[in-house]
Amino acid sequence: MKKIFLTAVLVALVAFPLFSQKYAYIDSEYILSNMPDYIEAQAELDRLAVEWQNEIEVQFRSIDSMYKKYQVEAITLPEKMKKNREDAIIAAEQAAKNLQKKRFGTDGDLFKKREELVKPIQDRVFSAIEEYAKDRGFAFVFDVAGDMTIVYADAKWDINDQIMQKLGITPNDNSESEE
Repeated sequence: MKKIFLTAVLVALVAFPLFSQKYAYIDSEYILSNMPDYIEAQAELDRLAVEWQNEIEVQFRSIDSMYKKYQVEAITLPEKMKKNREDAIIAAEQAAKNLQKKRFGTDGDLFKKREELVKPIQDRVFSAIEEYAKDRGFAFVFDVAGDMTIVYADAKWDINDQIMQKLGITPNDNSESEE
């Protein structure tokens, strides 16, 4: 009997601090969308993506033109010229695919540019969140913008505005502050 009682008391003492932990949540998309430097970085990334996509499309249109011309002339071309044209088309197609991978691949130019422009901004936000959470004694701060699903979140635990204030940001009027 004593063992059961002692075990119950021990479990209660261990579990009690868990119930006193404080939680909060933020919406990182909301915070970032209110940061002028993030908006500028996104605009620059969008501009580069369009520019690079156009560059790739030009190459693919050129390849398409080469192929159509080859189809028309293939009947009259000697075998050696056919082979040379086919090789040229294949090489051009491979070059275009390589450029596409270089620009938009998992470790491509767009990814690197995003790291260069956006990561420092995100690091600032997450440092502010960490500092704020430590100062206020929060055990956890959840981000409702990501893949995490929160079915209910009481607005009293929303610390978006406090984090933005810590970053020196004034919210835009057209953004939504709550999920």
